[in-house]
Amino acid sequence: MTRLCICKMCSCGRHRCTHQPTALYKKATQTNVLSEYSEKYPAYKGHTRPKSIKPQLQYKAHQGTMDGTTTFRMDYIPYPVTRRPGRQQAEYKRRPGEIDLPTIPTYAEDFRPWEISRRELTKPDTTYQPPTAKFGNSTTFQDDFIHRGLVPPRESFKPSNKAKLSDAPFENMTSNKFTYVPHALEARYTKPPEEYKPSNGPFQDLTTHRQDFQGLPSQLTKSCKPVPLKVTSSKPFQSSTEFRENFQQWPVSFRQVQKSVEYTSPTTHMDLTTTSHTDYIKHQIQPFLSAKPFSLPIKSSKPFQGNTTMKDDFQPWVAQRQSVIRKPEEIQRASGKMEDMTTFRAHFVQHEAQPSLSFKPQNAPLRTDVPLQNETMYRTEFTPKRISVCPASFESPPGFVFDNCDDQGHRFFRKMSSTDRIETPKEMVLTA
Repeated sequence: MTRLCICKMCSCGRHRCTHQPTALYKKATQTNVLSEYSEKYPAYKGHTRPKSIKPQLQYKAHQGTMDGTTTFRMDYIPYPVTRRPGRQQAEYKRRPGEIDLPTIPTYAEDFRPWEISRRELTKPDTTYQPPTAKFGNSTTFQDDFIHRGLVPPRESFKPSNKAKLSDAPFENMTSNKFTYVPHALEARYTKPPEEYKPSNGPFQDLTTHRQDFQGLPSQLTKSCKPVPLKVTSSKPFQSSTEFRENFQQWPVSFRQVQKSVEYTSPTTHMDLTTTSHTDYIKHQIQPFLSAKPFSLPIKSSKPFQGNTTMKDDFQPWVAQRQSVIRKPEEIQRASGKMEDMTTFRAHFVQHEAQPSLSFKPQNAPLRTDVPLQNETMYRTEFTPKRISVCPASFESPPGFVFDNCDDQGHRFFRKMSSTDRIETPKEMVLTA
């Protein structure tokens, strides 16, 4: 006897068993066959789902016998294992004598306090007396500073800055004087200037804007800005404000100015001499002589040429302002009174208007005397197939009897035997 589930009996792929949330809960007595999807989307009759060609991922068990040997069992070699020797604990031996229960710490037993007398304060015992004058307190610098007078000058141990003169003569010959060979300079090449050749054609000052632009008559743009209206009122102006009504004048006292202490000049004479004035010794030193040779001016007997490339190549040209080139007027201006005649009225020639021909094809129905061929590929090649109904779409599939449900919610049906009563569902009768 074979048992099938709704999931396995379905051939269209739209029917599934109602799965329970977990198998720990007990199975209810009545299972809800219909789901929210089946209520909103009823099954279509007479439609079969195409079968999937995708291979099913099924686990293929090994058909042969399993060998119980593993690589660990084959390669493992047992070694003799001995127990690690433990450390033997020493036996406790009681110390001879009696124990002094009221023990005294080593600090209290060994420490002996010294006889130390208290040091006397060296600070003079002076009482504070406030000054009688304002800001009359003296600073610590004024109290502790002792004027010692001028310091005597110190003896300088700096060595004397005397120049050491040499008796040997100076050699003023250098490698440049030995190896330098003067060369004669060649005449500079000057490029002759190109002559200016003016164009013979007249200059056209007309532009595309002057030639093609024609003004169009139009009206001036109107402003959308509203007219500013003066807001006036006949009521008198109230000069009283919230600041004048609520402001209270407070009495203000003048700031106290501190008087500066008058400067008193010292009575003793001040020595303005410095160590440089007292210790400086003037030495008689001969100034250094420059060993650089004097550059003697090279005089030439030839007369000086005042011509330069600037004077030769850039000569002043006679430049005159070019007059404006104007195109001669094609239309002669009238000298008399203006006539109400425009160029359009004067030169316009009226022509007879010819209607344009339309090349659009006429919308006439195409008719033919040949009879219509009503044979199509669908009529000639179509083969009617038998429409099969999914057995899982019925409440009780035909040919199966409900058996039981498992913990996951799958409904299992078994094939109907001869002892079971055959009941044909109404939907099968209608489809037949």
